[in-house]
Amino acid sequence: MPNQPDRNEAETRAELIDPALRDAGWGEVEGSWVRREVITLGRLQGAGSRATQDIADYVLVYKNQKLAVIEAKRERLSVTEGLGQAKDYAHKLQTPFAYATNGHGIYRVDMRSGDEGKVARFRFPSPDELWEAAYGAGEAQERHWRERFSRVAFHDKGGQWQARYYQHNAITKTLDAIATGQDRILLTLATGTGKTAIAFQIAWKLFNGRWNLTDWRNGLEEGPEPSRRRPRILFLADRNNLADQAFNEFSAFPDDALVRIDPDEIRKKGSVPKNGSVFFTIFQTFMTGTDADGNPKPNFGAYPPDFFDFIVIDECHRGGANDESSWRAIMEYFAPAVQLGLTATPKRDDNIDTYDYFGEPVYIYSLKEGINDGYLTPFKVKQIATTIDDYVYTSDDEVIEGVIEARKCYAEKDFNRIIEIKEREKKRIEIFMRDLDQSQKTLVFCANQNHALVIRDLINQTKTSTDPDYCVRVTADEGSRGDQQLRTFRDNEKTIPTVLTTSRKLSTGVDARNVRNIVLLRPIRTIIEFKQIIGRGTRLFEGKYYFTIYDFVEACEHFQDPDWDGEPEPCEECGNYPCTCVTPECPGCKQQHCVCEPGPCPKCGKSPCVCMVEPPKPCPVCGQDTCVCKKMIKVRLADGKERNIQHMMATSFWNPDGTPMSAKQFIESLYQDLPALFKDEDELRRLWSRPDTRRRLLDGLATRGYAAEQLADLIRLIDADKSDLYDVLAYIAYDLPPISRARRVKTRRASILADYDYKQQEFLEFVLGHYIDQGVGELDSENLPNLIRLKYNTFADAVAEMGLEAEVIKDMFVGFQQRLYTSQSAA
Repeated sequence: MPNQPDRNEAETRAELIDPALRDAGWGEVEGSWVRREVITLGRLQGAGSRATQDIADYVLVYKNQKLAVIEAKRERLSVTEGLGQAKDYAHKLQTPFAYATNGHGIYRVDMRSGDEGKVARFRFPSPDELWEAAYGAGEAQERHWRERFSRVAFHDKGGQWQARYYQHNAITKTLDAIATGQDRILLTLATGTGKTAIAFQIAWKLFNGRWNLTDWRNGLEEGPEPSRRRPRILFLADRNNLADQAFNEFSAFPDDALVRIDPDEIRKKGSVPKNGSVFFTIFQTFMTGTDADGNPKPNFGAYPPDFFDFIVIDECHRGGANDESSWRAIMEYFAPAVQLGLTATPKRDDNIDTYDYFGEPVYIYSLKEGINDGYLTPFKVKQIATTIDDYVYTSDDEVIEGVIEARKCYAEKDFNRIIEIKEREKKRIEIFMRDLDQSQKTLVFCANQNHALVIRDLINQTKTSTDPDYCVRVTADEGSRGDQQLRTFRDNEKTIPTVLTTSRKLSTGVDARNVRNIVLLRPIRTIIEFKQIIGRGTRLFEGKYYFTIYDFVEACEHFQDPDWDGEPEPCEECGNYPCTCVTPECPGCKQQHCVCEPGPCPKCGKSPCVCMVEPPKPCPVCGQDTCVCKKMIKVRLADGKERNIQHMMATSFWNPDGTPMSAKQFIESLYQDLPALFKDEDELRRLWSRPDTRRRLLDGLATRGYAAEQLADLIRLIDADKSDLYDVLAYIAYDLPPISRARRVKTRRASILADYDYKQQEFLEFVLGHYIDQGVGELDSENLPNLIRLKYNTFADAVAEMGLEAEVIKDMFVGFQQRLYTSQSAA
């Protein structure tokens, strides 16, 4: 091609690739599409910025199935220049094929077999050729159902809904499993990724594709397709709000197709509803019921075992598939149905029965993937320890109620179950209420319903808001009032109530997208429950760049999960996980691994200790491991003790890949990356002293994982709250001691004001005052109109007052900053 121009990528696509795709029938054959697809949004990085998106140049779609990704490069580059990207995107989209091209050659990869090579001539396969290559080798029954499902388009809810790539994958994988004869199917997707929407689209395709158990199990029937029966589908949840949420999600179905199975209606009519196509209920409704004589008889038995063709079990890890659960009886009774389990937790010891029942998931999408793709909100953790996390009674404290054990150390698991110290709870509330923005929606998880009541009252006594419903309790005891308050809280247009306290009711099923804070005031016993709780904050919302977990109970420390959340935080000393530091010598035996004979345990009185070996024996009266029939011990701290409660708060930092790291590692990582952004102190000062180059430097930091919020945490970490971010960077890069913003202004004021008259100096003094109070963000060019409005009302008034044209005022605003950031020696 020596005489041809070197077309850039856009020209190569428009002049060479687009015509070749049209010639092959793409976009011309009915049901075929060529799309430029935004695969990921890019990880949220704070202040409205995101990491780079993944965008595929071309995705070939036929019969509503994504069949191939094409990555294009300019014509002078090698045909395989974009092959790595094509494979990456094909992996994400789970397309059977990936192509790379420069407009003159085509390189093809079969993503299933791994076969790859250059295509003999520059020609793309037609839609039918690509479909046959993708699915032609399947069994007749499989091909039949895949064709049927593919003919039904997703319901886009009037153009308001489009499947994210992982949702498309989950739906396709489920339907493929059904097409191949699988009757127990599991989807594992992190909370907030839209599992109910996925279930709706699967049901929509089954319903409109007229799939049913009879045809599916007996083979293809004869006769015209419209005669085929539509399926009966059951959506089974364990909470009414989850069933109601799903009922609303399925509203696109005909009204007479949807049935909410209500226990009151069953009692009134004396029978279960059978007229409909999509049924919604909770396990508890199905497990209750009585016969004509008033004897217990579960309601689900009123349906024939093969009544439902397809059953969706929402939150299936919560007990529905547990061998010891009575709920298992429902699933076994309806054994003929194809059963789809939805869960937000990966396979772990706590939910092994779920995975044994359904088998391995047909598709997995983790919390880490969701955050890194930009479809879930990142989080930061503030772990808080106080000097009264544990308690040993002393005689100067007052026992208000109950009988306390002398010398017993009451630990976190005991508080608000067998012992209550209100001063302790009040201090914890003061700590997080002082730290968070009190206008942000917050969930507080408490030990039990009574604890949630105490915390609600203490928060309302601490709040700055004047609204009496600022904080409310949402627990089982609140009944319909609590449900209504939860609905109001979920409404993103409403700001009151702002804080909800709960025990366990809100660990699932709270689709409130604007939750900014989660406070843990009770131990979390299982990794499943922990992930469910954290999932309350992961949903996206405009202006929400992260959410914060206030962890008073070391829950985050115990439940780091590499496969799902990222790698655990390594030891700060040796950098390894688990720690490989040399164990210090025992002062008694002088051995690294102590061989001293232990004395009796102060708790159980035995040697060796059996506290952690012997399981707790349940109370013979109430049957609980921790007795609840005895009166709660209530203690009032001695005068002065409450004032002396101290606390320590540690913030976790996070890599761009979603893995946690210590503050020390964050600083070391930043130190290593700074030379790529500026070569010396003079260049840092030059870049920082102009709003435009300062913005580019901050963007460069953000793309490397150092977003504005993390840098703000770093400023607080090194105790430089009153300093400029410039000083923090200079401190890390060149060990220069930070100075306060006020001192920077004081030492450079004469130089800054030297060339301006009184009116102009007055404006610059106003700007400098805002800089001292608020920080370097006040010096951004985009903030100038706001400063003008605060000082003069309009730009025209500013021009008249200062005697300068608008452009000159803008130049002055940029120019004085160079003097603000001169070195101290120059100043």
